[in-house]
Order: sequence, then C-alpha cells, then structure tokens
Amino acid sequence: MSSVPLHYVDLRAFSYVTEDEQRVATALGSLLPEEFDLERTESTGHHGDPIVVFSARVEETAALRSVLDGLGELPAAERETVAAELDERVTEDCTLFLSLDKQAAAGGEIRLGEGLTVRAKIEAYPAKHERAVDAIETAGVL
Repeated sequence: MSSVPLHYVDLRAFSYVTEDEQRVATALGSLLPEEFDLERTESTGHHGDPIVVFSARVEETAALRSVLDGLGELPAAERETVAAELDERVTEDCTLFLSLDKQAAAGGEIRLGEGLTVRAKIEAYPAKHERAVDAIETAGVL
C-alpha cells in the first residue's frame, strides 16, 4: 500500500457494566499505535446503567497506516467478504463502515463481528460513492 486513501478513521467501543473496562480499551487499542490515547466518556444507558464509551480519531498518516495494518490482519475469507460488500459498506458521503468482534480483539485477534465500530472517511475526488470504492480497491486496503 503506497498511499493511505483516508482522511481519518473513527474507532469506538462501549464498555457495559458487565464488562471489564480495561479489556474493552485493550480491544479498541489493538487497532491503534501504542502511543495513541483513547478518549473515555461516561454515559448512562436507557435503564440507568453506566456505560463507558471509548473512542479515538486517527488522522495522521503513520497512525492511519497502523490502523490499516491491523485491519489487514482480518482472515483472508473475511477480507474477501468485505471486498465483496464494499459497495454496501461505503456510503454516498464516502464513509466506510466496519464492525469488528470486541471479544476477539481483546484477545489480540482481528475479526468481523460486533462491538468495535470502525468508520473511515475515504479520500475520493470528486467525492462520489463510486470513486470512494475505487480508491479503497486500488489502494489494496482490505
């Protein structure tokens, strides 16, 4: 991958009262460079239960490469799934959405699933859906 076809990547995970906060932070951090800090926000669920939201916005090229390297660890079959679904995963405003398995990430494995949200703004000129899909495919990101 010679260039990074992204403006930024937003990562987010929720830590519910039944989960270990540090384990959730570790899961989200598995996609980030070591020196990257997570934002921690306390919230409350519908029934008053405490929820901690961990998030990070990655904008610098080196950090973006780190995130993309992490996504590159998806099993080959799952990367093929994402590639086949790229048209549906990229919105009209050139944003790519992925959901990763929070439990697997906490154990150091990157897989598609639920719990970790990845939202990536794709560089495409002009900013059109088709150009965004082409940019991701051409760069060999997934």
